[in-house]
Amino acid sequence: MTKPSLTLYLAAPRGFCAGVDRAIKIVEMALEKWGAPVYVRHEIVHNRYVVDDLRAKGAVFVEELEECPDDRPVIFSAHGVPKSVPAEAAKRNMLYVDATCPLVSKVHIEAERHHADGFQIVMIGHAGHPETAGTMGQLPEGEVLLVETPRDVADLEVRDPERLAFVTQTTLSVDDTIDVVAALKDRFPNIKGPHKEDICYATTNRQDAVKAMAAKADAMLVVGAPNSSNSRRLVEVGAKAGCGYAQLVQRATDIDWRALEGITTIGVTAGASAPEVLVDEVVEALKARYEVTVEEIETARENVEFKVPRVMREPA
Repeated sequence: MTKPSLTLYLAAPRGFCAGVDRAIKIVEMALEKWGAPVYVRHEIVHNRYVVDDLRAKGAVFVEELEECPDDRPVIFSAHGVPKSVPAEAAKRNMLYVDATCPLVSKVHIEAERHHADGFQIVMIGHAGHPETAGTMGQLPEGEVLLVETPRDVADLEVRDPERLAFVTQTTLSVDDTIDVVAALKDRFPNIKGPHKEDICYATTNRQDAVKAMAAKADAMLVVGAPNSSNSRRLVEVGAKAGCGYAQLVQRATDIDWRALEGITTIGVTAGASAPEVLVDEVVEALKARYEVTVEEIETARENVEFKVPRVMREPA
């Protein structure tokens, strides 16, 4: 039977960013250096395939430090942790490695500098996300106020409207964040912003590629985990940019084929914590059902690389 034709647009860039690549490398190097088990507080990155692969190699994933023994190494995830976590690890004389993405650490440093200058901080982010918890946990309780939408800004109760600064989660929708920042500046004209955009380069680049694909594609598949903020934002960005159907899939087995009936063009991308092997899996699943022509939509080229912590570079 003749397969229907399909033009497949592959977003570039897509998938792993430098912070994710570094965090995974830290776990792998820790296992090589100290042997199994190595404990990891929270998922090192939000992707089940990556976590399961590291678990098979000897990583043990826990939610809280209290679940870790004192005599084994523990790694803090790429999302960052509140200051209380490394403080507790030090108190217990634990060997720990911080795999926080350097771009998340940049936001932590900004918040601390503003606090030192007497400013209260407004954080634009998602409640419950580990990156948000980590950033808010850099300062004493009440010093960081969380907002998600422009409506939240209207309800803010601040200590001094003239002594405010804002930071953002690194994985937000660029367009949605612009609206929240505008609401903050409208209500608090003297609020200080970051010296350089907090939303990271990888998030911005992946969203730009999705926008470029959206006008061409009948449907879009975003490879990523449901608890991955940057992956979920790609689905939202695709839908807002005009793509008629956008779906988040962890694996090719998650594809809703009925929703794709009658399409002739499809866009495929991946969140910053999704490995390329899962993109390949989705592409092969599409090729099994369609006569596929692949076109790459490239909107940026990335050459960012972050060094691993010094403790990982020293000989065992």
